[in-house]
Amino acid sequence: MSPAIKAPLLPNQEPSSSSSENYGSFAGAVFNISTSIVGAGIMAIPAAFKVLGVIPSLSIIVIIAWLSNVSAGFLMKSSLAGESTTYAGVMKESFGKPGSVAVTIVTMVVTFGSMIIFSIIIGDVLSGNEKDGIIHLGLLQEWFGSHWWNTRFFGLLFIFVFLLLPLVLCRRVERLALSSAISFLLALLFVVISSVLAIIALVQGKTKTPRLFPELNDGGLSFFSLFTASPVIVTAFTFHFNVHPVAFELKDPLDVLSATRISVILCAAIYSATGLFCYLLFGDSTMTDVLMNFDQSTSSSIGSLLNDIVRLSYAIHLMLVFPLLNFSLRANLDELLFPMKLSLVEDNKRFFGITFPLLISCFLGAIAIPDIWYFFQFLGSTSTVSIAFIFPAAIVLRNVNGFSTLREKIVASVMLVLAVATSIIAISTNIYTFTATEET
Repeated sequence: MSPAIKAPLLPNQEPSSSSSENYGSFAGAVFNISTSIVGAGIMAIPAAFKVLGVIPSLSIIVIIAWLSNVSAGFLMKSSLAGESTTYAGVMKESFGKPGSVAVTIVTMVVTFGSMIIFSIIIGDVLSGNEKDGIIHLGLLQEWFGSHWWNTRFFGLLFIFVFLLLPLVLCRRVERLALSSAISFLLALLFVVISSVLAIIALVQGKTKTPRLFPELNDGGLSFFSLFTASPVIVTAFTFHFNVHPVAFELKDPLDVLSATRISVILCAAIYSATGLFCYLLFGDSTMTDVLMNFDQSTSSSIGSLLNDIVRLSYAIHLMLVFPLLNFSLRANLDELLFPMKLSLVEDNKRFFGITFPLLISCFLGAIAIPDIWYFFQFLGSTSTVSIAFIFPAAIVLRNVNGFSTLREKIVASVMLVLAVATSIIAISTNIYTFTATEET
């Protein structure tokens, strides 16, 4: 195996090293994977419930969670059967250089797109946004009034320079375990508060009546539009680009399978609770970024305080998830541009030369792009489907290392067919909807 496959993500470590400080912890692996999963996707889950209805949404969450866990297992089993320690390396063993380049580019699209989504939501929370002619004030405007220094540009600039920059300069993913743990707890806080608000509203009879199934009022277009909501859930369970970095910092890389299983179960429960309770709270007024629903004024100071806590806690959560995605993006970009170079973490010139342009590009993208729903639809129906399902299934069916069982090949075949079919329908519907909107 050439150094190009193994070099970008981690510094070289001798497997026989007896020093435990060289290895990541199992708890850290769980938190890092969980944080990779629970990113901005949770904000669009309630909108998916509005489109799909409660029962289909819960069913899809369970199915996607199971398939994501299975596909992560495919990747690790293939890695250990061969010699690769990265996702791109597994694809290179199975499909040669084109496979390696394909997964590298797609991973970069997903991670960079997700980082922009995170930044958009952070900007919305801090400095507000305008949606359908309605102005949604950010926390800074609510607390201090409107000033030049709390506009979207300057609010995000402060976050990028003083919070995100120090975090993205971490060179080992294990060092992000503490920030990931805090991030995950903040996500739980968001779920708990939104659930409490929904239960209180339910007791008071103020909840909206949720639809158990989607309404198909205008024929085929409504049916096919359901496929634009499903990719949102796929995007919310895409974490596969961080499986290898986490696994090969553990003493036993196979431990990542147990960590992944625990993380997927926890995140499926969080997504289900968030989607259901937020949909109960806001009904058909649920927005594509549900945090904007929490800027509504309430009749009590406690209600307003809880709304502010929900928005702020999740904005901080996204700030702490951001460096995990940057870690994978930076490693894949380095592997694409400098395939014959060794460890990125030991080359300051390359490390900083890649880190700073990526951060600046993400900042500019967040300023220029106004809405996250279209990003989720695009990523979920193309790139994330490929990373989470299409590539892992193709590796199993290719079976260059002879590790695949008959059962795994059957599961991979079904996974591949479902992923490709859903992706094609979603892309076609998105294009049709966008064209129809432009014409009107």
